Amino acid sequence: MPLRVTLVLALVCLAGLGLLVSGVAVTSAMRNVLIDKVDRQLFDAAHSWASPDAPPPQHLPQPPGRERPPALFYVQVTGPTGNQRLLLSSGPTVPDTPSNLSRHPQTVGSVGDPDEHWRALEVVTPQGSSVVALRLTETENIIDRLIGLQVAVGLIVLAVLAVVAQFVIRRSLRPLGEVEKTAAAIASGDLHRRVPVQGTNTEVDRLSQSLNGMLSQIQSAFAATEASEESARRSEARMRRFVADASHELRTPLTTIKGFAELYRQGALADPALFMDRIERESKRMSLLVEDLLMLARLDAQRPVERRPVDLLALASDAVHSARAVDAAQRPEEPRRPIDLEIRPGTGTLEVRGDEARLRQVLGNLVNNALIHTPPDAAVTVALTPAPDEVVIEVADTGPGLPTEDAERIFERFYRTDTSRSRDSGGTGLGLSIVQALVAAHGGTVSVHSAVGQGTTFAVRLPRSQE
Repeated sequence: MPLRVTLVLALVCLAGLGLLVSGVAVTSAMRNVLIDKVDRQLFDAAHSWASPDAPPPQHLPQPPGRERPPALFYVQVTGPTGNQRLLLSSGPTVPDTPSNLSRHPQTVGSVGDPDEHWRALEVVTPQGSSVVALRLTETENIIDRLIGLQVAVGLIVLAVLAVVAQFVIRRSLRPLGEVEKTAAAIASGDLHRRVPVQGTNTEVDRLSQSLNGMLSQIQSAFAATEASEESARRSEARMRRFVADASHELRTPLTTIKGFAELYRQGALADPALFMDRIERESKRMSLLVEDLLMLARLDAQRPVERRPVDLLALASDAVHSARAVDAAQRPEEPRRPIDLEIRPGTGTLEVRGDEARLRQVLGNLVNNALIHTPPDAAVTVALTPAPDEVVIEVADTGPGLPTEDAERIFERFYRTDTSRSRDSGGTGLGLSIVQALVAAHGGTVSVHSAVGQGTTFAVRLPRSQE
């Protein structure tokens, strides 16, 4: 059964019970009032014209006065000798009076008509006794009309109450219908649905607000779970790709070493020294790759780095001088490319707290990356900018730049924008991944800004040393 029907029925039943109780009380009170009036009439009659020593009615003064016996009275007088005479009778029926009738009024039946009632009493004097009774027909008619009126009014009140209650309850429960629809929509998978709030500060309105808060938390929990699952899937995919790339990177030098060893064993090498040099270079490359992998594993374990004051100006100066030396050694006969160091205006010093060796590696990897992946005439600039809470290191070049898809993946492990040149130069594809991990270990961030034909800029932000 719908809730609103149950509420309407309960309200109507309660109202009907209230009307019934009040009707019984009113009817009982009215009956008592009318009976009291009849009893007073009986007492008045018993002590005046209906007493045993009163003259017969035909001897009463004419015209009738106020003591003239009413037409509904019945009076029977018994003399001192026991003789009875009927003083007054108002109809064909007489009251069925018991032999022990009380001196106080009481209700008795009627001889020959069980539906008719009388109110009767007995008066005893030295001259005899008299039974005085008064028919209750008028009183019972008034009570019957009162009951009928109460029933009619009660039915009308209950009908009006049912209609009004149906309207009010339907309107009051309308928000619950919205709650039901919202719950059904959420059960179907729409977690963005919310229960409308009317702003009336009712219990249903407060319930709607509480439900909306709960739904927001559930949606956040589902979103967090989905994000966690998606992150786990991405992490698993990255791990699979990392293992595959690491296996590929290790297989290449191992295959080279194995091939030259087999040729040496078969005696097929015309110049053993040349091939041994190649084996040595491949071994160094494999050792470098293993060292980089071990470093990333330690950084992934989030082991704390050493924290000491580090002068970034000194590290940047060393990185620039080393880059100039490498450029001169690689192209001794060609013009030197511009490799500059800039100190930009700002607030504070260029000192941070961190691991000097690791921060030196960050600068070295960024500068070497610029030397490897740009043309010989591209300029490289290392800029330091002090800020109130951090120091910004920028390594910029005027090379060809990176497409957007490459810039978004530039920090992924083993990702190369120029695979062949990176391997020829001894790169492992882990340099920028190590930079990102080392900067994160120091509580900083690294980002890249690049566009095709506009060069590339790597920006490292390191928190300033705490005083």
